[in-house]
Amino acid sequence: MRFQVNYKSGKPVYLQMVDQVKAAAASGVLRDGESLPSIRPLAEELRVNRNTVAKAYAELENQGVIETIAGKGCFVRANGTPFRKDVRIKLLSQAVDEAVVQAHHLQVDRKAFLRLAEERFDAFEQRRERSTRE
Repeated sequence: MRFQVNYKSGKPVYLQMVDQVKAAAASGVLRDGESLPSIRPLAEELRVNRNTVAKAYAELENQGVIETIAGKGCFVRANGTPFRKDVRIKLLSQAVDEAVVQAHHLQVDRKAFLRLAEERFDAFEQRRERSTRE
């Protein structure tokens, strides 16, 4: 997996990394059991502090996306989540709330917002189906 970090985005680098790993795991680009790059070489490649990569990996582990095996590294967990359904819904609700606020500021109405959400969901499912066939 190759990370793409935007240092000018205003979003912390470790959160950019978390989002990229979650998206790759969800879409099937990263498969269950696949290893992530080691902390030190990845930090050197991205030109960030090792603690930044470690923080991203710790957050991913807390969210149940990866697991760390001592002496071996970090690996994508099987698609089971440690969160109860109500917790998963709450986490998703927060993300949707942010998207709704953004839509309001961009003057995108409800109908267009829902249409866009459906289009994005369909596109995601198509990408996932393609990657699982490969």
